[in-house]
Amino acid sequence: MSGYSTVLAGLEAELGWVRDTYTDLHRHPELSLEEHRTSQLVAEKLTTFGYEVTHLGGTGVVGVLANGEGPTVLARADMDALPVTEATGLPYSSEVAGAMHACGHDVHVSALLGAAKLMADGRDAWSGTYIALFQPAEEVGAGSQAMVDDGLVTKVPRPDVAFAQHVMPMAAGTVATTAGPVLSAGDSLRITVHGKGAHGSMPHMAVDPVVLASSIVIRLQTVVSRETKPGDFAVVTVGALNAGAKSNIIPDRATLLLNIRTYSDQVRSTVLAAIERIVRGECVTAGSPQEPEFEYYDQFPLTGNDEAVTDQVTKAFTAHFGADVVKHAEPQTASEDFSRIPDAFGVPFTFWLLGGVDPETYLAAVANGRVAQDIPGNHSPFFAPLIDPTLSFGVQTHVVAALSYLAKEGMTP
Repeated sequence: MSGYSTVLAGLEAELGWVRDTYTDLHRHPELSLEEHRTSQLVAEKLTTFGYEVTHLGGTGVVGVLANGEGPTVLARADMDALPVTEATGLPYSSEVAGAMHACGHDVHVSALLGAAKLMADGRDAWSGTYIALFQPAEEVGAGSQAMVDDGLVTKVPRPDVAFAQHVMPMAAGTVATTAGPVLSAGDSLRITVHGKGAHGSMPHMAVDPVVLASSIVIRLQTVVSRETKPGDFAVVTVGALNAGAKSNIIPDRATLLLNIRTYSDQVRSTVLAAIERIVRGECVTAGSPQEPEFEYYDQFPLTGNDEAVTDQVTKAFTAHFGADVVKHAEPQTASEDFSRIPDAFGVPFTFWLLGGVDPETYLAAVANGRVAQDIPGNHSPFFAPLIDPTLSFGVQTHVVAALSYLAKEGMTP
């Protein structure tokens, strides 16, 4: 019997409580840095499974299972929900007003707990150390750094490799991998530009920040179309422009909220520098009485998968699931803060995508060219991953990835 088969032999027997954990978490979502109930549930289960448990970063939880000599593998799941009112109508819908697991982190927690239990029960098949890390506040890009700042690299064994996964609007029963960028870097930027207030009937007495901000919005459209090399990925979105409160008052300032996504540090630096240059230039042109202000927030690092690690994990997935199940992942424009954890240790990682949509529904949407219209995406109030086989595959992917490094000699597929 292979190492995978040995450890996964008890999967069906464990799926009952994994499903119950998922529906419980879905009913009781907790927002970023408020994951107290989830954290307690995770810590209690890990302790029961035999893990040494450490609390880090406020509500973060790390379970360490040492099992002799060998590599150390870290697997991470994020725990926080979103400020979204659920509209799925599911019998296990959120019972918390204005909060919902609209991104699937309840899937991630439940699947990693299931994998942690199977790894603990199947210790005869592997050797080394398995680390199950449950991270808070991914949605605001703060949780991984909070755990690092709380001493993660000194309080937890240094892994040789790190893994994470994310449920996505793909067919359930599939998994997708890719080397290189899989999720974009993300930056949010608040820009305040200053004018000179005046009566609406006396524009000659003013420096109008509304006109200034409008000029900036138009000019920013050239950052991608004219300053980014064709073929390089970049998105610059102006999500809000706020100025003034009354029709006959020219305000003295305007605020713009921007969101930027890129797949490389070089493009990221180029885009951010272009934005600041354009804003400053437009302010000079308009005669703004003072310098603009730039405030960066909700910043996410690039999630770029290591080629060798991704190749090893992809081969393990293919051997276990079959080539028809393992897909090539197209880079996503969403962002994550997972990579700060392996980066803090200085170790390679891979991050894969897990399907969560009814396969027939998904294939019909693909055939009709209506995936975006017919399949609720992450952060939608209608986002509802299919419980089966999504949870089973989520557990299996973690186990298979871990055993591709930890399986004892002679226990590989």
